[in-house]
Amino acid sequence: MSKKNNADPVTIEIIGNLLLSVAEEMGAALIRSAYSSNIKERKDCSTAIFDAGGNMVAQAEHIPMHLGSMLTIIEEIYKKYPRNELEAGDMFIANDPYTGGGTHLPDITVAAPVFSKNKLIAWVANIAHHSDVGGKVPGSTSGDAVSIFQEGIRILPVRFCKKGEIIKEIRDMILINCRTPEERTGDLQAQVAANKVGVSRILDVYKKYGEDFKIYTKELLDYTEKRLKTAINKVPDGIYSFKDYMDNDGINYEPIPIEVEITVKQDHITFDFSKSSQQVDGPINVTMNGLLATVFYSLKALIDSDIPSNSGIYRVFDVIVPDGLIINSVSPAPVGERIDTCMRVVDVILGAMADAIPQRVIAACNSACTTATFSGIDPRTNEFFVYLETIGGGLGASSSLDGMNGVQVHLTNTSNLPIEALEIEYPLMVERYSLRKDSGGAGKYRGGLGIRRDIKTLADNITFSALADRQEIAPWGLKGGHSGKSGAYYHIYADKKVKLGSKTSDEKLNKGDVISVQTPGSGGYGDPKDRKKEKVIKDYIEDKISPENAKKYYNLELN
Repeated sequence: MSKKNNADPVTIEIIGNLLLSVAEEMGAALIRSAYSSNIKERKDCSTAIFDAGGNMVAQAEHIPMHLGSMLTIIEEIYKKYPRNELEAGDMFIANDPYTGGGTHLPDITVAAPVFSKNKLIAWVANIAHHSDVGGKVPGSTSGDAVSIFQEGIRILPVRFCKKGEIIKEIRDMILINCRTPEERTGDLQAQVAANKVGVSRILDVYKKYGEDFKIYTKELLDYTEKRLKTAINKVPDGIYSFKDYMDNDGINYEPIPIEVEITVKQDHITFDFSKSSQQVDGPINVTMNGLLATVFYSLKALIDSDIPSNSGIYRVFDVIVPDGLIINSVSPAPVGERIDTCMRVVDVILGAMADAIPQRVIAACNSACTTATFSGIDPRTNEFFVYLETIGGGLGASSSLDGMNGVQVHLTNTSNLPIEALEIEYPLMVERYSLRKDSGGAGKYRGGLGIRRDIKTLADNITFSALADRQEIAPWGLKGGHSGKSGAYYHIYADKKVKLGSKTSDEKLNKGDVISVQTPGSGGYGDPKDRKKEKVIKDYIEDKISPENAKKYYNLELN
């Protein structure tokens, strides 16, 4: 087989699934052995396999945003460490968005070369969101940061393990910058362990296929490229555009435009973001690798959701975006909350393609990574804690279905932290956890509902920080569907209720105070007058819609 130019397509499919299973096993090992609730419960991590040249050949379906976080990590390692200086048992660590290590600082990548008889055959890597990596606030991502230097420790690609053992000096340098060093130690060890699993499994694959392994991985990338080009050919040629806005950047309270012009020509797509905003003062900027991950995801969602996640996808599209824009920022612009801006990029891509492929496009989702971070001293242990949570919202309605309620959408795929785990680990109590009535946009198909999660503090001197969007500019509907309801944060005292900004840092809480996190709903699809009466009644019975809104949007009297 190694002498042939074209590999057997059946074996290519088998190899693709084998590599995906390796990545998935790595992810399972990371989640099982992690220390923090953010990884072991919420699964905020991803795993991937690369060929010897650094091309991603498989990524497990964990967090789509991490598609970009690991995109150039191997290339950046090679810039500092030539191949002849690498050895079996080496691992490398990085997190800096401006040098290929990730898309924001809490996402730490650990990568390991795979050797067979002193020959470099592949790489395995994983990325995990650490709940604190230093910076100006607990949790690291601050809504009022104006520089990446305020967001935590920056780690250039550096050797982290030698002969399979963590290099103590590098580990200690990282830990001294973190507020929760014991938790960081456990999570870093879990990342190393996950890579060891990946190395072992890749060697098993290589043992079976030998030198043909390189041919098959190359063919796998070619297959993905051909398959995506075939699917793009079915999209009508044309130029499509759309514009949407971020609420604000946390520093200046003006809407911020994100705009795209998409050109489809035969089997190629060009995304031109040149008319989008310049980079901003606040932490919602995005580096180029984050933008590429977002376009990568959007193509999978719109064109072929089953296409393998590998570097072959990047061969079929171009991105035009000048340096210094909000979605191609230059250092030292802060990027801690880049995820919400990437969500808006997805929204404008979907909006632009709504007429070209209406059967594939949904109304705007909640499209915000609504984050709540609590920190302080736990009186039960006298130790400092950081609790990070991102809470889902509504999924946009489609041309044939209502939107889903209370889910993570687009670039984030984390689980919610179960109430039992939250209350065991932190001095907090969940007083309310429900869907938000009337938050889904009206339409022939209703938009999905957002979530309300009220969290009560059980200790004094707790600090709360919030990061979100879609709290001013609501998620839009399609084809006559109405917008969903925006989100909000509230600080509820014993005697009053105060609305907080969508980017809030260092809000002080005392025992008995409640933070109410209310996430956006999503847009509806189609004219509400075309919705079936029995569906409106069912929504009313299930407490998803009020009698007032049933009357207002569907002209239906309920009591």
